[in-house]
Amino acid sequence: MSENCFHCGQGIEKERILFDEKTFCCNGCKSVYEILNINNLTNFYELNKRAGIRPSDESSSQFEYLDTPEIFEKVTDFSEGKTSLVTFKIPVIHCSSCIWLLESLHTLNEHINYSQVNFTRKTLQISFNHNDLKLSELANFLTNLGYKPVISLETADKNVDHLDKSLLIKFAIAGFAFGNGMFLAFPEYVGGEDFWMEHYKGLFRTLMFLLACPVVFYSASDYYKSAWYGLKNKIVNIDVPIVLGIFVLFGRSIYEVVTDYGPGYFDTLCGLLFFMLMGKIFQKRTYSALSYDRDYKSFYPIAVTKVDFEGKQDNILLSEIKVGDRILVRNQEIIPVDAILINGEGNIDNSFITGESESISKQPGDKIFAGGKQIGSSLELEVIKDVDQSYLTQLWNKEAFKKHETGLDTLTNNVSKYFTFIILGIAVVSGTYWAFIDLNVMFQVISAILIIACPCALALSAPFTFGHIMRILGRNKFYVKDTLTIEKIAKLDTIVFDKTGTITHRKKSNIRYDGIEINDFDLLNIKTLLKNSNHPLSKSLYEFIEVNDDYYPVEKFQEISGKGYEASIRGSLYKIGSARYNNQEPKNLETAVYISKNGEFVGKFIFKNEYRPKLKDLFTKLSTYKIFILSGDNSSEENQLKELIPNYKGMAFNQSPEDKLNYIKNLQDQHMKVAMLGDGLNDAGALKQSNVGIAIADDTNSFTPSSDVIMNGDKVVTLDKYLSVCKGSITIVKMTFIISFLYNIVGLSYAVTGHMHPLFAAIIMPISSITVVTFTTLSTWILGRKHFKKQA
Repeated sequence: MSENCFHCGQGIEKERILFDEKTFCCNGCKSVYEILNINNLTNFYELNKRAGIRPSDESSSQFEYLDTPEIFEKVTDFSEGKTSLVTFKIPVIHCSSCIWLLESLHTLNEHINYSQVNFTRKTLQISFNHNDLKLSELANFLTNLGYKPVISLETADKNVDHLDKSLLIKFAIAGFAFGNGMFLAFPEYVGGEDFWMEHYKGLFRTLMFLLACPVVFYSASDYYKSAWYGLKNKIVNIDVPIVLGIFVLFGRSIYEVVTDYGPGYFDTLCGLLFFMLMGKIFQKRTYSALSYDRDYKSFYPIAVTKVDFEGKQDNILLSEIKVGDRILVRNQEIIPVDAILINGEGNIDNSFITGESESISKQPGDKIFAGGKQIGSSLELEVIKDVDQSYLTQLWNKEAFKKHETGLDTLTNNVSKYFTFIILGIAVVSGTYWAFIDLNVMFQVISAILIIACPCALALSAPFTFGHIMRILGRNKFYVKDTLTIEKIAKLDTIVFDKTGTITHRKKSNIRYDGIEINDFDLLNIKTLLKNSNHPLSKSLYEFIEVNDDYYPVEKFQEISGKGYEASIRGSLYKIGSARYNNQEPKNLETAVYISKNGEFVGKFIFKNEYRPKLKDLFTKLSTYKIFILSGDNSSEENQLKELIPNYKGMAFNQSPEDKLNYIKNLQDQHMKVAMLGDGLNDAGALKQSNVGIAIADDTNSFTPSSDVIMNGDKVVTLDKYLSVCKGSITIVKMTFIISFLYNIVGLSYAVTGHMHPLFAAIIMPISSITVVTFTTLSTWILGRKHFKKQA
């Protein structure tokens, strides 16, 4: 039975450390436990079992650049005297235990004054004494606790995240006016011949009018803008008849008060706008912790190390880098600009850009594109393009990345354009008829028709339905950007899957050994040697080899970038690397690590992608969709994919980011509604070009490209459920339309005959809205339970 670490809860794979009668997976977890224990904070573990985060083992020098004055000033929010205030982005904050620990930092470090977490934005604000605690030391302190801050160009821009409070203010004003208006109108609803009421009714009516004015002219302003925007684009959207209804209700109310005909409907009008704004707020309740609109700033470093011709190093802001400057890039660092390699042997991992897991060897004089990651020794590079002119930035700036949605082509708006003309037609015909019979009745009939037919129930149905659906999808790790996306998902007929990291596990591979049997003596030596390499395949192989972690001295270690490495261990010389490095002929379309001992070839470990489980079932359930596969990898697994996806319509391999974008565009030119599922920057163009871009992230807090949906990688195999829920939500909206229309048909049949007083019309209208909200709440709950059971 596998053991779990007491601190982080992860399975113990390498080390097993016993301390204080508890088991830990590494010294980092043990250290955090010790810190908590010394400071009497061990009730951290009672708040949420196994809620810790495995600390990083990266070098403590990784944050030294933060102490450079220019960078310190850029990153901090405030610095005066000996106190500084800084806000860090901490993506791994995930539960109450995290919040509790991070807000107790002042008890762990005497130089921290206070710390405060914003859970929805995953940020931590810290006040600290910068004389006794450097900013780099603070960042390292958080990293050692397991909460490594993300510091990039995006997080350093202080103006990127503003909370729009105007909708809440409009909602509050409407609520205040609605509540007080109902109170002032109550005596008139009760009726009677009370002298006091008769004497003061003018004052009450005036107060109701004054309360309604800010609601009509401010709270409802978004509806006016939307209606005008729709008319400007020659589209009669849902807000056009709503605006017409608001003006008629407000105008009729003023008329009744001025002529002393009645109290008007100011309270009803405020109530309707209150409920409609509530629907809007519910609709906007999306996941602010997730970023759907990303650019290159979100993963570029904020600072780089500049090297002058005398070898002196200086940390400067990335924005200050100029063509001709020389910069230092260390192991595992992102290359921020297009550059020429001057010194060092480059081993560039371009998987983030191209999707290919293979590292590229670079020699002095070679060009290196921005976005690659150096694996190995430090490199000295000469900058040949500014940050905003690099290949990666230009890729982001392509037109497909700037696709804008008007939001006009929605189900509600398509229905409303017919609805508006029909209601206006009924009002004109009825008005003309009653004009020849009774002029007073004509005004009553027209008012009643326009009030009863105000499509407020229609306007509420979509926000409340889609708001519930977004909540249900989010609970099941399918984070939708907005309600418009739900409608677009329901219209899809084509799904394009990226292979690597989407239908395969990003970090898992099937590894098969081919060669002579390796005894435990050699296996231990090979694993010892593997530990000295940062190459992705070496890391995977290290995890794959299951022997005790007894390490031995490594002598005469030598690495040839892009080929392999060798060393002498316990008297034997081992070589690990490519086929030619081990004097073997490589096999086409095969990814393998070759091993030799004392000049004799031993065998090779062959790597194959590990596909997510139950994929075949998924593609069977998606039989109504056209399925396509795109990959930046070679076609070595084409036959396996064909067996896995018998109903596929097309596959394409060795696809560059540009190729993927064009592939999607070609499908759209054939009138297909396309969803693209991808996980890396190489998919970003295709995700934006597609009708619905679904970014796959095994960790939803990690970097994902700009997209319409962020989906947890483990949920890919249940994609059919999410598509079904989105389609079901459209059915619910259509059913709410039917309910609304039934109310209108019954109401209009009375209104056109002159048997409905405008007051009764004003009462019926909110009842229809309440019915719609109740129905949509119940039906979305039932739909969620049908597909997700517990998480509805």
